[in-house]
Amino acid sequence: MSAADAVPDNVRPLRPPIRRSTLVRSDADHTFRVFTEQLAAWWPLVPFSVGRERVRDVTLEPRTGGRVYETWDDGTVCEWGEILQWQPPSGLSMTWNATGTPTCVELRFRALGARLTEVQLEHRGWDALTDRELGEDCALPGGYLGGSFAQGWTTILGRLSDAAGPTLPVER
Repeated sequence: MSAADAVPDNVRPLRPPIRRSTLVRSDADHTFRVFTEQLAAWWPLVPFSVGRERVRDVTLEPRTGGRVYETWDDGTVCEWGEILQWQPPSGLSMTWNATGTPTCVELRFRALGARLTEVQLEHRGWDALTDRELGEDCALPGGYLGGSFAQGWTTILGRLSDAAGPTLPVER
């Protein structure tokens, strides 16, 4: 019997989490710091932010209870979420407010070698959303039901990998 078979049907999520991962040619500490300290430098703000071209900074307050938010050129602040768990450099989790009803994004940074890190992302909590929220466009058309969050996280993790990794190939 698998672990999934041991979970009663009434406990399994009706709407499964989105899971994505990427490899970064950098150590886990550096990769974690690029993710948490340099969001505005690598995050694809267009289309993956509320303010898009108006965004001047993205701030992640490095602590449990810290906020994650974007600041626009006119001083407007839009909250992305709140840090639920802070465990540098191995991971963090946060609420994700872009869905109307908050969901949860968890990131794990797993060292695979001195200069290779696997970043694992799980975006969960979709069962709390209404059918309308599940179908609403976020940055891309289609919402959760149309696969836009899965596509978006793939793009975002690719940008992180490019930003945190070296320009030269890493020997394994």
